[in-house]
Amino acid sequence: MKSTWILCGVAFAVLAARNAEAKTAEEIAGLPSAEDKGRAVAGELAGRNAGFKDLGGDVEMVLRDADGGESKRRFTLKLLEKPAANAGDYSLITFDSPADVKGTAVLSHPAVGDEDEQWLYLPSMKRVKRITSANRSGSFVGSEFSFEDLTASDGRKYNWKLLGTEGCGASAPKELQCFAVEATPKDSASAYSKRVLHIDTVEFRVFTTEFFDRKGAKLKTLSYGNYQKMKGKFWRAHSWTMKNHQSSKSTVITFLSMRLDNGYSANDFSTGKLGS
Repeated sequence: MKSTWILCGVAFAVLAARNAEAKTAEEIAGLPSAEDKGRAVAGELAGRNAGFKDLGGDVEMVLRDADGGESKRRFTLKLLEKPAANAGDYSLITFDSPADVKGTAVLSHPAVGDEDEQWLYLPSMKRVKRITSANRSGSFVGSEFSFEDLTASDGRKYNWKLLGTEGCGASAPKELQCFAVEATPKDSASAYSKRVLHIDTVEFRVFTTEFFDRKGAKLKTLSYGNYQKMKGKFWRAHSWTMKNHQSSKSTVITFLSMRLDNGYSANDFSTGKLGS
């Protein structure tokens, strides 16, 4: 079955079909219902992020436990913008260090209206393992990100609702205002009951995403920082912090480098590339 994180979303941003009728905060505020407004915010976010073609980056990941102990990992990220109409952004993550995870790779092919496909390459076994839907809620290499988080960035996977306008959080300038938008997954197998995104009303950048478990309790918050405009158009966060409120653990992702338009093709995201 065909299926598609941008981790980053890692790229980790939420995408949806662009709503050409609402481009400014004022126009969105004039729409008739909270659902219309939510869809318009998601559409504008998607439209402003569309056209980047692909993204490559070198990333440091810091895992912190509840007592403050930490471990570090490094990986490379490749991302390909929607290679097909019903696909999300393909991603390939390959770990460089430490030695016990070096060579481990995760390939994700998200899909809209179908099951996502993901594969894990384990160098110690020299084999590719398919990640089943039952395992998508599992931790991604011991971090506070799950495998589902790597494929859940496409806005077409959600029903949207505008909750209101408020401050954007600690990672944003104090004077900045954000739309608080609720995104409810259409997939009943999702590990989350909903997400709440804070998206600024000027540039439509995501500053935080709150994740709620199936019982409705807040589970995690992902905060984005160090936004930089690339190629004069695309805002990309170069730091990501995922805080687990139930375990007090956290994971910080920092882009040491980030490049757009690298000339990647769908062939670079085939299972044959795992372990090569």
